[in-house]
Amino acid sequence: MKYVTLPQGEQVPALGMGTWMIGDDRASRAEEIAALQHGVDLGMSLIDTAEMYGDGASERLVGEAIRGRRERVFLVSKVYPHHAGRKEMPAACERSLKRLGVDRLDLYLLHWRGGVPLAETVDTFHRLQAQGKIRHWGVSNLDPGDMAELVETPQGSQVAVNQVLYNLSRRGVEWNLLPWCEERRIPLMAYSPIEQARLLRHSGLRALAEERGATPAQLALAWLLRRNQLIAIPKTSNRAHVEENFAALECPLDAETLAELDRLFPPPSRATPLEML
Repeated sequence: MKYVTLPQGEQVPALGMGTWMIGDDRASRAEEIAALQHGVDLGMSLIDTAEMYGDGASERLVGEAIRGRRERVFLVSKVYPHHAGRKEMPAACERSLKRLGVDRLDLYLLHWRGGVPLAETVDTFHRLQAQGKIRHWGVSNLDPGDMAELVETPQGSQVAVNQVLYNLSRRGVEWNLLPWCEERRIPLMAYSPIEQARLLRHSGLRALAEERGATPAQLALAWLLRRNQLIAIPKTSNRAHVEENFAALECPLDAETLAELDRLFPPPSRATPLEML
C-alpha cells in the first residue's frame, strides 16, 4: 500500500474505498459488505461515506462491514451543508456515529459549502474533536477561493483534506486548486476517480490499457496514485472490482504512457469552475 501523510502527521492509505450509491439494494447488500471487508483485508482501509448517501443507508452498510475490523479502518463521513452549524452538526454527527455503530470518526468532512459561515463550521469541528467524536476534519467540493477563505478562519489551517471530483476526464483542479493544496501540503481526495465507470467505456483508454497489459480502471487509478498527496476512493461494490483496483498500485506509468494519456485527456488550459457530481 502507498500512504499519504495528512497535515497533522498521520499516514492514511492512498487508495481507499468509496460508498456512494451502495447500500440501497438489499439483494446486493451481502456482496457489497464482503467487498468492503476484502478491501480492508488487502489494506484499502480508508472507507468514505456520508449522511447523504442513501439517506444514511450507506453508513449503516459500512457499519456492518467494519464490525470487528474497526481499529483497522480509517473511517470518513460527511455532513450536509445545512447541518454544518454549531447547533445542527453535533446532532448530525451523533446520527452518523449511531448508523455506523462507532464512537468516533477518523475524518469528518463538510460535504460542500452552504449558507453556514466557514468559521462557525470549523469551530464546531473543533468542538467535536475536543469531545472525542472526530479525530480530524476536512472539506469537500471547495474551490480555491473557498480554501483561501477557510485557512484564514481561526484554526482553519488545520484542514486535513479537500475531497473533490478528479479523474482523467475532469482535470480542471490541476489549473489552480491542486497546486494551491500541494504547496500547503493539504491532500486532495479524488472521488469518482473512474467517472462512475464511464471511463471504462472510453475507446482510447481501453486500447491503451490493453497495450499496457492493464485494465482501464487500473490505468485511471494509477494516473492519480502517481501523485504523492492524492487519495483515490473508487466505489467498491464487489470483490472482483476490489482486486482490480488494488492491482493499480502495481501499475507503473512510464513517460510514454503519461504522454498518451495527456493526448487522450488534455490538461486544462484555463481556469474553470470546480466540477461536482
